Amino acid sequence: MRLLLLGCTGFIGRELVPRLLEDGHTGILVSRKEAPGFASKENSDKLVNLRIDPSKPINWEKDSLLRGLEESDGVINLVGEPIAEKRWTPSHCRELFGSRIETTRSLVEAMAKVKSIPKVLVNASAVGYYGTSLESKFTESSPPGDDFLGRLCVGWEDAASLKPRRTRLVIPRLGIVLGADGGALAKMLPVFRAGFGGPIGTGLQWMSWIHRTDLCELISQALVKRSWKGVINAVAPETVSMSTFASTLGQSLGRPAILPVPSPILKLLLGDGAKVVLEGQNVVSERLEKLGFRFEFPSLKEAICSDFSH
Repeated sequence: MRLLLLGCTGFIGRELVPRLLEDGHTGILVSRKEAPGFASKENSDKLVNLRIDPSKPINWEKDSLLRGLEESDGVINLVGEPIAEKRWTPSHCRELFGSRIETTRSLVEAMAKVKSIPKVLVNASAVGYYGTSLESKFTESSPPGDDFLGRLCVGWEDAASLKPRRTRLVIPRLGIVLGADGGALAKMLPVFRAGFGGPIGTGLQWMSWIHRTDLCELISQALVKRSWKGVINAVAPETVSMSTFASTLGQSLGRPAILPVPSPILKLLLGDGAKVVLEGQNVVSERLEKLGFRFEFPSLKEAICSDFSH
């Protein structure tokens, strides 16, 4: 399958793109800068890097991007500024919305213009869709939250839903993606290895997570399996509390995990962005179970031991 890849040069893309090439797909990797060396010598002819910023609507009028879209059988859209790495100032909030919603809107408008419409669109969203709760459990049919992240995800998914009728749409709502070489939680590794790790905030908040390898498998199957449509919660079967995550990570590293990170310190650093890790939601996937998806890392201990302990 010929793929147009948006937002695939970061943490998830580092594993996803080589995986797709190994599966026999070819791709056009759209990014603002030169992409990392995803392609090996054996498959370097399978990947083209198109240096253009897909978050700017005007760029979707350029022949190079439209031609790439028209040549593609499928599209993977993971574009979006990081949620929890900066304070949620008014300008950054506009950037968070624009990078997701405007990019997706421009994409689907361009899809409607090309003669050969892509057969499938895998468009990311996030479990932030559901809001936060210590008591409730959320599935794909649960209503959206009315907080900032809930509204952001609703707008993101609404934009994707305007895709051409003939295009099959899959929306994986991503939990916290685990991997030792990136992502917000990988930043915790040096602290834990130094023996200063512990739960963030109260430790009672839920963490709905997925190992990056399982996410890549999920996306790979979503591309080719026609029965996969609509929203799918991209989370592992085992939801854990922050305190359980901290203790499991500490045990795998042979280090204590008893020093909590106080909420005020995190709020001082990230402002409202601290909500991503200070508050949480217990999200499960009814659809993945029905679709027969098999996780390589269904438990947190397996996921962490796979690479966080290296």
